[in-house]
Amino acid sequence: MTSRRIALIAAFTTAAAVLVWVMFVGLPRWYGPPAAAPVTAASPVPAEPGRKIKARLFYVEEDGTHLTAVESEVPYAEAPADQARQIIAAQLAPVSEPLISAIPPSTTLRALFVTEQGFAFVDLSAEVASAHPGGSTNELLTIYTIVDALTLNLPAITAVQLLVDGKEVDTLAGHVDLRRPLPKNLALVAEPGPATTPSVGQEPAPQNQERGPLDAIR
Repeated sequence: MTSRRIALIAAFTTAAAVLVWVMFVGLPRWYGPPAAAPVTAASPVPAEPGRKIKARLFYVEEDGTHLTAVESEVPYAEAPADQARQIIAAQLAPVSEPLISAIPPSTTLRALFVTEQGFAFVDLSAEVASAHPGGSTNELLTIYTIVDALTLNLPAITAVQLLVDGKEVDTLAGHVDLRRPLPKNLALVAEPGPATTPSVGQEPAPQNQERGPLDAIR
């Protein structure tokens, strides 16, 4: 009687093991994964190919002391940070005469991100500082080329802080305080036509930045 019960228990255990194998191993192998796989559903939707927007980029005016805005087409991106990268990439691209860039030609974009407060942090390669020609005017032109290109074209961005080679810096060339995000400032942008071009005396905001607290200790 004991041997018969042991045999029945062994048979039942074997049948149960076979049933478990069929349910959890055999069936998935035979029928494969579900049609709506999570990986496929999570795949990002590709951007519309060839779509572009018009953006105003900034270059050095003939007088060498102002910026001029030039309307250009740049690739479209939906997220503000992605669109900002496209704009900066276009701003850093090589130019030919008569355009003159205020940014050293070897400068590249290392990273860019935008906070919920609308502050954009733009990390440029070391060449933006090491290859910079120096001088307070040139420094202002370089900085506000980047600041105004983002704040003027993207309402979601209210201020821009420049980083160099992944680090915060006090200044770019010794004059303008870069320890905080800078808001849009179009005082350096020349208006169309010589009659409306602002004179140096009409630029109080950039002058105040040139005479900031950092200059007092240099």
